[in-house]
Amino acid sequence: MHIVIMGCGRVGSTLAHILEDSGHSVAIIDRDPQAFRRLRAGFRGRRVTGIGFDRDVLEEAGIESAAAYVAVSSGDNSNIISARVARETFGVDNVVARIYDSRRAEVYQRLGIPTVATVRWTADQILRRVLPEGAEPLWRDPTGVVTLAEVAYNSAWIGTRTSTLEDAAGARVAFVNRMGEAVLPKRDTVLQEGDILHVIAADTDMDRINKVLSAAPEEESH
Repeated sequence: MHIVIMGCGRVGSTLAHILEDSGHSVAIIDRDPQAFRRLRAGFRGRRVTGIGFDRDVLEEAGIESAAAYVAVSSGDNSNIISARVARETFGVDNVVARIYDSRRAEVYQRLGIPTVATVRWTADQILRRVLPEGAEPLWRDPTGVVTLAEVAYNSAWIGTRTSTLEDAAGARVAFVNRMGEAVLPKRDTVLQEGDILHVIAADTDMDRINKVLSAAPEEESH
């Protein structure tokens, strides 16, 4: 695929290298030509100097053949404007914008522009390590209806089948991270100590799911 990135900072340059190493073609845009010094010497992608929401600049970067557009400059307004231009003017389906203001990010998410709220995400990651409870949303669909979340659970669930957990919580276990590897659960998959649980459910159900999983499983009556 061809992917266009706006912003050649640490995030943009890292993404460019990862995507190129994965076999994709990449074009990266930045208004400061000195920013391209972050790219390794062997980088084969296009370096385009300019503003990421300028149509001519986007066309030079190959936006018309792009499968995805990523806006990770240091400016919220620039990121969201360029993401909207990529989607609405050039018809790029897969767009994502980095937003520092989490309140804005939630608004744009509801408008169908996937966002990553940098400050909030970093804070959430730290809190998950300091206070490992509740759910951390990892992805929401553009309408905000469906959420994929990493969910903390009571240790009493260890040894329980994921299918039993699904029935109790009313949620689908998307996958389990086990010793750094993703495991797709089967009917007989059992939750082990150290497993990191990821569920997918309606966003409005997450509070209820957290409540169920934070408590010990109810004993079956005979």
